[in-house]
Amino acid sequence: MKVTEHIKNAKSTLFSIEILPPLKGKSIQSIYDSIDPLMEFKPCFIDVTYHREEYVYKKRDGGYLEKVSIRKRPGTVGICAALMNKYKIDAVPHIICGGFTVEETENALIDLQFLGIDNVLALRGDSIKTEPAFVPEPGGHQYAIDLVGQIGRMNRGMYLHEDMQDVAPTNFCVGVAGYPEKHFEAPNMFSDIKMLKAKVDAGADYIVTQMFFDNEKFFAFEKTCRDNGINVPIIPGLKILTGKKQITALAKVFHIDIPQPFYEELEKCKDDKAIKQAGINWCIQQSKELMKAKVPCIHYYTMGASEATRAVALGVF
Repeated sequence: MKVTEHIKNAKSTLFSIEILPPLKGKSIQSIYDSIDPLMEFKPCFIDVTYHREEYVYKKRDGGYLEKVSIRKRPGTVGICAALMNKYKIDAVPHIICGGFTVEETENALIDLQFLGIDNVLALRGDSIKTEPAFVPEPGGHQYAIDLVGQIGRMNRGMYLHEDMQDVAPTNFCVGVAGYPEKHFEAPNMFSDIKMLKAKVDAGADYIVTQMFFDNEKFFAFEKTCRDNGINVPIIPGLKILTGKKQITALAKVFHIDIPQPFYEELEKCKDDKAIKQAGINWCIQQSKELMKAKVPCIHYYTMGASEATRAVALGVF
């Protein structure tokens, strides 16, 4: 079932989660172990992130360095298929621009269609750690809007090779990312909303936000979207802060603010256990306020922290 259909049929705010594929060589059992404690809350869908390749330099005979491509967390498509089979639940694979040509993207989408996957989240993806800015794959997409456009054309039966005959159109529900505190590369919020509107106009069916800890910023973002003609469902994404290192790491990596009242609570914590409880309490408070505002769904970035996510769900759903 499409994400938009779940939302349309819902009588109250839905619960959904996002997971990371395990590191290469690890068993999928780690995924099941993290999902099992959350199934009692009946997540309507589970997002599975996609991680592009990274480059490392390995020393070879003669002293020269060889640039080697590795993918630390493969398996997104296989995990989606496994989740659908095991839990009878909709899985939403992330599709990214980085590392794919447009033809490889088309083939990946065909595979997803054959698996009966109805939803995809279309993202540009991050730059490689060794590069200062995002560099598209030769023959690939540079921006998420280009990826959304390709999926939209396939949904209309338009493939890359125009001489194909009797083609079957795909039928994907397309999600895109939104940024309540703006994308860090956008010069201002106005330009960021303008680009988000362009992605919706290109065929995006719903929006999932970047994590945030200040609901007022989400509400302001939502209002700005509506004022600018963005009328698709907007799903807030929440992350539970579970350790001291995350206080600065999340702000640095995701370019988000920790609200002063929350930060003051965190400063009182003497260890990670106390910080985790403070993070759970804050996320419960956020979730209840969002539910009161009748958001269609709350999407939790679990990052493997199923225990904390379960504690929040117990306090909210």
